[in-house]
Amino acid sequence: MLTGMMAAAPEPTPHPTEPRSPKRGLLIVMTGASGVGKGTIRERWLADQDIFYSVSWTTREARPGERDGTDYHFVTREAFEAEIDRNGFLEHAEFVGNHYGTPIAPIEAALARGQDVVLEIEVLGAMQIKPRIPEAILIFIVPPSLTELRRRLEGRATETPERIEKRMTRAREEILEAHNFHYVVVNDEVDRAVAELHAIQMAERARAERLTLRELQAIVEG
Repeated sequence: MLTGMMAAAPEPTPHPTEPRSPKRGLLIVMTGASGVGKGTIRERWLADQDIFYSVSWTTREARPGERDGTDYHFVTREAFEAEIDRNGFLEHAEFVGNHYGTPIAPIEAALARGQDVVLEIEVLGAMQIKPRIPEAILIFIVPPSLTELRRRLEGRATETPERIEKRMTRAREEILEAHNFHYVVVNDEVDRAVAELHAIQMAERARAERLTLRELQAIVEG
């Protein structure tokens, strides 16, 4: 299970006739300040890949062009609090007066069937996952500068000046946490950022500790 994971015991030597169980998928957590472009690079990165994208719950209103069930599950505060009470979230956090949460059940199902899972969540939520799931791969997306981040936020034309200032203050604090993550990707050019995410994913899949004893035996005996 995702909650309370412990270090796995060494795998027993499998019998040659044992059915092969799927290798557990990677849990990739992507975060960054609001307006940094997480959604844009995530869509490009996951295009044509068999990766499970976990759709978060939120109590905020949908922005123009956002679709319920695709970008977020837009829910009432009452529904969100009920899900907290039943321990249905892997993590949840409040950001600028709205609540965001990651549902556990679909993530666990995808990982168990060997599918990589990507979460695009708020920084506070990502920091909650780090101690709970040590094997999670944490990626922090940063803007090339705070000046560029402000330009992107203002370009949305969906925020009041006061709310933009709140987001900028929060962004300064969050970016200073980037050193606590496994990888930092600068989103100064979308194609370059997407290429870096692909490279991270491939490198993590190839790490030696992710190979099972069965796979190593197959190499030796092949």
